Amino acid sequence: MLAEGLARDVILAALSTGGDFAEIFMEDTRGTQIRMLNGGVEEGVTGRDWGVGIRIFQGFRSVYAFTNDTSGANLLKVAGEAAAALSGAPQEGTLHLQRLRLEPLHPIRLDPKTIGHRDKVEMMKRAHWAAANYDPQITQVAITYMDTDQNVFIANSEGLLTEDRRVRTRLGIHAVASKGSEKQSAFRGPGRHMGFELFDHIDVEEIARDAARSAVTMVNADYAPSGRYPVIIDNEFGGVIFHEACGHGLEATSVAKGASVFSGKLGQKVASELVTAVDDGTIANAWGSLTMDDEGTRTRRNVLIEKGILTGYLIDKLNARRMEMEPTGSSRRQSYKFAPTSRMTNTFICAGESTKDEIIANTEYALFAKHMGGGSVNPATGEFNFAVAEGYIVRNGSIEKPVRGATLIGQGAEILQRIDMVANNLATGQGMCGSLSGSIPTDVGQPTIRVQEITVGGRKGAN
Repeated sequence: MLAEGLARDVILAALSTGGDFAEIFMEDTRGTQIRMLNGGVEEGVTGRDWGVGIRIFQGFRSVYAFTNDTSGANLLKVAGEAAAALSGAPQEGTLHLQRLRLEPLHPIRLDPKTIGHRDKVEMMKRAHWAAANYDPQITQVAITYMDTDQNVFIANSEGLLTEDRRVRTRLGIHAVASKGSEKQSAFRGPGRHMGFELFDHIDVEEIARDAARSAVTMVNADYAPSGRYPVIIDNEFGGVIFHEACGHGLEATSVAKGASVFSGKLGQKVASELVTAVDDGTIANAWGSLTMDDEGTRTRRNVLIEKGILTGYLIDKLNARRMEMEPTGSSRRQSYKFAPTSRMTNTFICAGESTKDEIIANTEYALFAKHMGGGSVNPATGEFNFAVAEGYIVRNGSIEKPVRGATLIGQGAEILQRIDMVANNLATGQGMCGSLSGSIPTDVGQPTIRVQEITVGGRKGAN
């Protein structure tokens, strides 16, 4: 993507005022997004994002600049302007770049750009009709399709020169159910780091019907009771609580500054002994996976918590300096317009030994959170507030009735300690995670778990 000689000259220009590390990140991304509302295509957009980011370190200081003018003269100009923010003697010696060829971990069988819009729309229509015809109470269905093909080039002053290609495909299904003036909605968003063959791996009609079922169930449900009591959180997207309330606290972005409840706690017990938590960017074709991170470091399986003991963090190059630890292949960014930092890939709580049925059967009273919705988290404290998109009351070992309007309120580290049952049904869900380096694709996951007690926001007097 960029001539080796030019890359070397740009890096040396970036080091001309005393920087001790410089990096080029070049990106060429093409993508398609189609939006369908109530069976009709509302929007179809195909676009391209092209540009270069240049980053310089001097000790713990970092300077970042970016441009979409990738001519040699402009790249040298931008590198010089970024270097002007630092002061010192230029680095001496020559720079030899050595190309690193990485074996792709995520084979692509059906390149999305070879699939016509008509075929993509036909697949979306199948999803629409499955949801729209599920029940007369379904009053609106929105379907979105997206694919991206990102090609990146990375070179740095450590001699690295490497390239990678990331192809991702995703379908979004949003169903709305109405009952008088009441409305409830449900969303499903399957996606993978693969091409259009995604739709050979998933049943779009089944997923669409499940979204419709959830919306209809909730619009007819009673309100959830408020109070402090046990909560069973189902697998798949239930892992968003660990991702948000705990995962962000394990990123070096906050750990290195002491702004995390997990700072300085390596080797200490931070969770129930039933909890082992992992971030693994190497899972073949998973939504959040990468062959290498956005600094050119190979991704890997990072065990963060093992049987309740904190064993690791997610670390990028800059924070590795601050923490005097090695990078973990966890540096990510939305695009060349963002400087990278430590982020999650596919983060999940590992499977336990119980079954989901055993957890429910051994519970006298609880809220069963089958699907989680959105929420907010304070990364420094781990305090969270999450909506339950689909909930049920468990009474005397059985699921009794659906309830809506429940909110889970708590602190991530405390919740980890209160997990007393973990099922063997690990599954993951797909989402977009926003943080300092932009919005990136991540998988969240867990098996069904039971938490001894959580504060549940609901309606007073409901039961």
